Amino acid sequence: MIAAASLSLSAVALPAAAASWWSANPSISIGSTTINVRNKGALGNGTHDDTAAFQAAIDALPQSGGTVTVPAGRYMINAVKSIRMRSHTRLLLQDGAELRVIPNKEAWHYAIRAWGVNNVVINGGKIVGERAQHKGTTGEWGMGVSILGSKNVLVKDVNVSQFWGDGLYVGAQRGTRSDYVTINHVVSTGNRRQGLSITPAAHVYVVNSTFSDTHGTLPQAGVDIEPQNEGKTESIRLENNTMTGNKGNGIELHANISGITITRNQLTDNRGFGVLAVSAPYLTINANHATRNGLAGVGLTGTTHHSGVLNNTLQYNSTNYMSPTKAGGGKARDIQIGKSTYSITNSNNTLSPTR
Repeated sequence: MIAAASLSLSAVALPAAAASWWSANPSISIGSTTINVRNKGALGNGTHDDTAAFQAAIDALPQSGGTVTVPAGRYMINAVKSIRMRSHTRLLLQDGAELRVIPNKEAWHYAIRAWGVNNVVINGGKIVGERAQHKGTTGEWGMGVSILGSKNVLVKDVNVSQFWGDGLYVGAQRGTRSDYVTINHVVSTGNRRQGLSITPAAHVYVVNSTFSDTHGTLPQAGVDIEPQNEGKTESIRLENNTMTGNKGNGIELHANISGITITRNQLTDNRGFGVLAVSAPYLTINANHATRNGLAGVGLTGTTHHSGVLNNTLQYNSTNYMSPTKAGGGKARDIQIGKSTYSITNSNNTLSPTR
């Protein structure tokens, strides 16, 4: 019966899984021209505003696109103006290259925008926000990398930290969802609102990445998938990531989503749940390791439905209430499934030993 239920669940919850649409290193069409940002006036000396030079380098590429290379240095960026990516373009930060946001007072600002474009790569280096020096007191939308209404985007080998809002944000622009976005080997840490937010989008693959130490303003999650009423979010895969030390939940999921796979992730030392689903349907939570989270390793609440919690190791959670190293507390210490949920498969999970 369990096997049959699992088979039925996979057919309903993950219709796109059989197609294996995800790739850690997808094929992105980038033009052949290369421009060094220093040849357009960037100094990288930690004081000069280099925003215009970055934009001049991007805009100087032909219509077919190309690569803007960024040598080692600290480049000061006006995130109110932003670095605005074009289609078929790569921003390549070499070893030792850092983009640092100039302090501002605006609620909305973005170090890098990929809005309404296709075939874009952001590769390497560090992108550092200004949360400690932010001159305003309101808002929560200062983003490191903002991807809206764009297709075939790869963010790889990037460290994003200290933003007033989210390290990375993926969503829609004027009703057009982002599609086929890959986040590979990214570290998003110390940001104020989220490590990564995913709103209306499809085919987003997050792999080999770390989302840590999010704190400052709610929800304070490592990864938050929350389209609300803006549109639908579907075919999202979180694989082999680490969510740790976040003041909220490691992963948070809400309604209007489907085909979400969470597999082989490490969820440790988050203040909230390892994974929390709030009326979030069509989830597969499989083969993850959640331990020492303040609340349960996995929590399914509200009307979460047609979902599976399978083959996970969920041990020594609920540390807000009990010792993280001792047995005891019962099954609810590690997995909590609310009474209003339905069509849930809970199978083959390893939980804390009980007294």
